[in-house]
Amino acid sequence: MACLALALPASLVQAQSDKPIRVVVPLSAGSTVDAVARAMSNQMAKVMGHPIVIDNLPGAGGMTGTVQVVNAPKDGLTLGMISSNHVINPSIYKKVPFDTLKDITPITVIGTVPLVLVVHPSVKANNVKELVALMKAKPGTLNLGSAGNGSTLHLAGVMFGTEAGVEIRHIPYKGTGPLTSDIVGGQVDMAFISVTAAAPHIKSGKLRALGMSTKTRSPVLPDVPTLAESGLPNYSFDAWIALVGPAGLPAPMVQKVYADTKTVLAQKEVQEALVQQGITVINSTPEQAVPFFKSELDKHAKLVKQSGATAE
Repeated sequence: MACLALALPASLVQAQSDKPIRVVVPLSAGSTVDAVARAMSNQMAKVMGHPIVIDNLPGAGGMTGTVQVVNAPKDGLTLGMISSNHVINPSIYKKVPFDTLKDITPITVIGTVPLVLVVHPSVKANNVKELVALMKAKPGTLNLGSAGNGSTLHLAGVMFGTEAGVEIRHIPYKGTGPLTSDIVGGQVDMAFISVTAAAPHIKSGKLRALGMSTKTRSPVLPDVPTLAESGLPNYSFDAWIALVGPAGLPAPMVQKVYADTKTVLAQKEVQEALVQQGITVINSTPEQAVPFFKSELDKHAKLVKQSGATAE
């Protein structure tokens, strides 16, 4: 073992130790990203041979926590589990304290988070076709709530308005919780919400599901058609979760972490936990993750420009 350690680059030696691996989640406890990190943590500890510490550092659309990853030593002991916000922030914030692409090392896109278009039962539309017709007949009368300006829920609505050719009044909230409460209470007409947040209210009849944002239906709500099936053939939008490290993370370490993550995501208990969160597992390779980040940055920049959104 000593000979092996001597043969390794210095940056890899520390990762051989029994020190904990810190997984920074730049979002609050209870968020979907946090739930995924915690669902994976036990198996990650077993597979990687290190204790796993989940460190929630929310703030500034995820930038507060991501800075900790960007500035971390390149020893594999600090990783970040980030969301789509990472590629949205450059378009809505005047200043981002790091380069979205150059200052991180993408390891894997863990999976996507399907969104579902829901309306309050008072909205007289039972499907997407009827909703679009209603919105065209009475332009600007229906409002769409979101988790905030430039959030994935907002941009999903922007894409809907563009593809459907309708005008939508946007009402930004500070988070999914207040948004969900108000649409259930009837203060908001419609919204895109994560499947797990919406499912209980759909099943209880407090919300009506009209369409999935993704290309395929969700196993959580198998009877809800996609928006593409519902007359908007070009519509495809989802949030996502990825595992990253600081820029310059040695290639052998990147491949090791990716391989370990692949093993973790193959575990039955992890798969079941992610299904409950509505996650569609992708587990892309590091080579696939790099161009994915670039394409997502470009896509969201266009949507933000259409929306006119800026950070509050």
